[in-house]
Amino acid sequence: MKAKIFSLLLIFLLFSCKKETYTFNTDWQKISERVQFRESGESLELKSGKFSYKIPHSKLPMKKIVLLNASLVGYFTELGREDRIAGVSSPEYIYSDKVLDLIKEGKIADVGSEQKYNVEKIVALKPDAVITNHIASFENTYDLLKKNGIEVFFLDEYLEQNPLVKSKYLLLFGKLFGMDKASVVRFNEIKSSYDSLKALTSKINEKPLVLANEIYGSQWYMPGGKTQLARLLKDAGGEYILKDNTEDKAVPMSFEEVYVKAKNARFWVNAGNHSTKKSLLMMNPGYQKLDVFNGGKIYSISGREKGSANDFFESGVVRSDLVLKDYIRIFHPQLLPDYQLRYLKELK
Repeated sequence: MKAKIFSLLLIFLLFSCKKETYTFNTDWQKISERVQFRESGESLELKSGKFSYKIPHSKLPMKKIVLLNASLVGYFTELGREDRIAGVSSPEYIYSDKVLDLIKEGKIADVGSEQKYNVEKIVALKPDAVITNHIASFENTYDLLKKNGIEVFFLDEYLEQNPLVKSKYLLLFGKLFGMDKASVVRFNEIKSSYDSLKALTSKINEKPLVLANEIYGSQWYMPGGKTQLARLLKDAGGEYILKDNTEDKAVPMSFEEVYVKAKNARFWVNAGNHSTKKSLLMMNPGYQKLDVFNGGKIYSISGREKGSANDFFESGVVRSDLVLKDYIRIFHPQLLPDYQLRYLKELK
């Protein structure tokens, strides 16, 4: 009888622990050249850029995270772990309805903005960690948090120039939340979708010339030829006007330089978050001189906006396959005849 009770108790314990498991892997899991992690001794080792961390296994999986930049929210929503967010900065830039509802209900705290973080409120939340992009001018804030026993992890996913690598950050969050298998499955689904979409354009011979971004002041900051956008446009079957450029950052160009290079452009994408061509002209009347403005098609990234929030910079960071799908639908609509644009919007 005692053996039977013990067996039932053991089964109960096994099932009660099933929800949040933590698997160990001593090999480095490489997300990118910038980010990798592995199990070592009693901790999870994480390398992110020039920063290194050791997270005790006793603190995993993490239950409470404070986010200081909205672009990271997409990873939480993709894994269905909005409940792990304890606080956010600048909630006006968050698109997720579920996260916004949790903020309204007081389950997620507003901890200020990049103008001034509320350090006292962050400390009071007692989070397992604060995750943010590294901004040198906020070193004092980071030091204050660390002195109060708060771990600060810097994840600069915006520096990654491969769309799928940004999606792959899901694996790191899966590790932090005890969702290793679920995060691998989700990333593989996104990668498979992206690769299948890319294959659709692999045999396309006619690749339209594409212009991107818009002018600010006297400079048109054009994405370099090795940037994420340049890769997306290539994978979507477009010919980006700076495809031969070797920069992995924005390239400042004069209007005259862009005018010459974009002479035969048929599409203009990522033209800010404008809603109409008239709005675009109000920013710079010179746009009317461009052939693509008069005879081509123009798309902004305003397809999913709510106030100051833009989902292109939230779920779009993670769902590289859906962003690619938008560009394919624009350049080669015959390949996706029933698809409706998600993140991009045609200007009329």
